[in-house]
Amino acid sequence: MTNSTGRRPIGIVLNGVTGRMGYRQHLVRSLLAIRADGGLPLRDGTVLWPEPVLVGRNERKLEDIAARHGLADWTTDLHAALDRDDVSIYFDALTTQRREKAISTAIEAGKHIYTEKPLAMDVEGALSLARAAAAAGVKNGVVADKIFLPGLRKLKRLVDSGFFGRVLSVRCEFGYWVFEGDWQAAQRPSWNYRREDGGGVVLDMFPHWHYVLEHLFGRVRAVQCTTATHVPRRWDEDGVEYQATADDAAYAIFELDDGVIAQFNSSWAVRVFRDELVEFQVDGTHGSAVAGLRHCRAQARAATPKPVWDPDLPPDVDQRGDWAQVPDNERFDNGFRVQWEAFLRHVASDEPFPWDFAAAARGVQLAELGLRAAGEGRRIEIPELA
Repeated sequence: MTNSTGRRPIGIVLNGVTGRMGYRQHLVRSLLAIRADGGLPLRDGTVLWPEPVLVGRNERKLEDIAARHGLADWTTDLHAALDRDDVSIYFDALTTQRREKAISTAIEAGKHIYTEKPLAMDVEGALSLARAAAAAGVKNGVVADKIFLPGLRKLKRLVDSGFFGRVLSVRCEFGYWVFEGDWQAAQRPSWNYRREDGGGVVLDMFPHWHYVLEHLFGRVRAVQCTTATHVPRRWDEDGVEYQATADDAAYAIFELDDGVIAQFNSSWAVRVFRDELVEFQVDGTHGSAVAGLRHCRAQARAATPKPVWDPDLPPDVDQRGDWAQVPDNERFDNGFRVQWEAFLRHVASDEPFPWDFAAAARGVQLAELGLRAAGEGRRIEIPELA
């Protein structure tokens, strides 16, 4: 229903909004940013107006966030929030361990679901949610923020233009040093390092790498992986020492369609000596490119220098200088906001949204099989999910 101001309100339960990602990226930089710009215009001329309902376990934090942003709707009672007729969407930014139960509750309440990844702790849980959402007829989606980064959008432009010719390989370096928490506070929550709480770099990052690879290059067909817990002792938010039981680094090889080989190093125990916290290098027969969060550089076949290996002479070539910047050519909004707008249009106007629970289940499957490959020390082919 459109109100007297010409806006069409849409109620959105935000569960886990007191967390870093739920607050900063999803509430402030996405939904509140949409409101600050006057709402989200739809193709029929109406303007969609997000109405956040903040949900969490800490009353003080919820009240503080609401007051800070002029919001009045918050509660610690998820069931009461989902029972409301003026709520259409449930968004989940909880820890992985708590996500499946909360999403199941929202599906039973008949709400459309948008959630952070991974969708569940294992592939069976993810498939169960996908089947339940399909049976209930609710629209569903999972955050795929990396493909909305300016650097990867430029990289996608190169792929779509045929710049690379035949793609040969993809290499990704991701990560940074996460402080142990004793002499300097850690910049990631302690549950990330406890497997029993859903932690681990594989479960956290492989669903990301899955949708990135699938979006840009094709299906992932096999995986080999070595994992490590490089930093076994850490200190939590209260300064209490604990044993890290989850992997904090993963070194993987993914085999893709058409013989493309992807090598991905993911680590929370590495110091950064690269331009950005994540970099993807794509090499093809006709050209190569390196993309980060914001920037993308390319080198075409005709502009490729002719290196000669000679360790006895100092280098006389500026290797980085031979790469050209891929221009913006458009304005890039916050990637989380861009995907929120796409999901809202999916719910309100039935526009396409390919990053659904079925796609997310394949990402969880890759993480699960990556851990299995690491545990068994072998290459594992990835079967189709029913």
